[in-house]
Amino acid sequence: MGVRCGVGISFRTGIDAAIEQCAEMLGAQLAGDERAGDVRASGADLLCVFASGAHAGEVARATGALRAMFDAGVTIGTGAEGVLGGTRESLGEHGAIVAWAARLPGARLTPVRVGELVDAWSGEPGDPAGLSGPMGAAEDLRALVVVCDPFSVPIVGLLPAMCAARARDASGVPIGFIAGGMASAGRHPRENVMVLDDEVLHEGGVGVAISGGVRVDPILSQGCRPIGRTHVITKAQKNMVYTLGGRRALEVVQETIMELPDRDKKLLSRGLFMGRVVNEYQDRFGRGDFLVRGVNHADENTGAIAVGDLVRTGQTVQLHVRDADSASQDLAMLLDAQTLHGPPAGVLAFTCNGRGTRLFDRLDHDALALSRLFDSVGTPGPQMARVGREIDTGRATPAIGGMFAAGEIGPVGGESYLHGHSVSALVFRECVL
Repeated sequence: MGVRCGVGISFRTGIDAAIEQCAEMLGAQLAGDERAGDVRASGADLLCVFASGAHAGEVARATGALRAMFDAGVTIGTGAEGVLGGTRESLGEHGAIVAWAARLPGARLTPVRVGELVDAWSGEPGDPAGLSGPMGAAEDLRALVVVCDPFSVPIVGLLPAMCAARARDASGVPIGFIAGGMASAGRHPRENVMVLDDEVLHEGGVGVAISGGVRVDPILSQGCRPIGRTHVITKAQKNMVYTLGGRRALEVVQETIMELPDRDKKLLSRGLFMGRVVNEYQDRFGRGDFLVRGVNHADENTGAIAVGDLVRTGQTVQLHVRDADSASQDLAMLLDAQTLHGPPAGVLAFTCNGRGTRLFDRLDHDALALSRLFDSVGTPGPQMARVGREIDTGRATPAIGGMFAAGEIGPVGGESYLHGHSVSALVFRECVL
C-alpha cells in the first residue's frame, strides 16, 4: 500500500464529541477500501492535531486521545487561532479541531524538539554547528515541519542556521526544505500549548523530520504582486536602501507609484512592499523568486527607504502590492504548477491569521483553493457543514489539514524564511524512483 492521508474536522462544542467525530472521519479516510472492522486499527505514521477557539486549551487532551486511537507514530499538536480542514476554515473564538494523518510506508520520521535546536545554536547567523542531529537532517531528508512558540524561539536568526545544517548533494545543493508556522493561540509567554508525542510544551517548539520513501513538495504563496520594474540596489546599509540604480530610492518609489493605474494606487492603503531576488543567477524573475518584506518608512532628507529585511549593495529588488485579488492570483498560479505532478495524497497547510475572512470577502478561501489539487480524485467537500452543524462523513473530503499561524515558515529559492500574510503548504505524494 502506498502513501495515504486523511483528515477529520469537527465544530462540535463538547471536546469529547469533537474528538470522536474527528476520529470517525479520519479513520474512514485512512482505511479507504479497507472498511471491514475497526477503521482506526490501520494506524498512522504521522498525526497532526490543531485545535482553536474554546478547544485550543484542550489540544493536549485531544492529541493524546487521537494518538492512542490510531496508534500513531510521530505526533504533533498545537493550539491555534484558527484551523482548516478539508474545504473548511474556522478562524476566531468558536471551538474547532482538525486531525490530519498520513500513512507513509518507506518513510522515516524523526521527532524534533525546537528547544534543543535553540540550545545547540551558537547565535551566529548561518552557524550549523550541532544542529544537524537534533533536526534530523539526513541525506534523504524530504521536509522538516516545525511549529514554534513565537515568544521563546528566535526564529529569524535560527532559520539560517537550520538551513545551513542540511546535508548537501554532490553538486552542493541543500537536501530537503523547512516549513511550518508559529503557534498562534497564546498572547503571552508560556500561553501556547504544543505537543510532541506524549510531551506537552509551553516553550520552544515541536516538529518532525520526514525522510526516505515519500515525495513532499513545498508551496509558498506570499500573496503579493510585483509592480513597476526591477532595480539594483547601489547603496544600502542594514535595512536602509539609499539608492536604486544610482538614484535616490525614495525618488524611484515615488515615480513607480505615479505610473500605477488608479486601481493599484488604491492598494497602497494596505502598505507597500519590496521583494528582493533570492537567486540572482536567473535571466528573468517571477513572483516566486522574491522574498517580500514591508517598506516601513522613508526619509525625505536622505531619500532612503527602510524595509523589514537586511539588504546590501548589488541585490535586485522590485516593489510589490498586496490585496485579496493578488493573494488569490498568487496562490492559484502556484497551484497550477503543482497540478502538473498529479493529485496529491494530502496537504499539510499553514496559513496566516491575517488571511481568512480578515482578508477575503468569502469563506474558506485558502482551503477551497488548495482543494483544487484534488479535483481529479473526487469532488471536494462543499458538502461539509458550517460551524456548529453536523458533517456528512460519507462524501469525499480532500485530505487537507492545518492551522492559522502567527507567521509562516517556507522556502524561497531553496532557503526558508519567516513570512507574513502567506500560505506555506506541504504536498504529499507517492515517491517515484
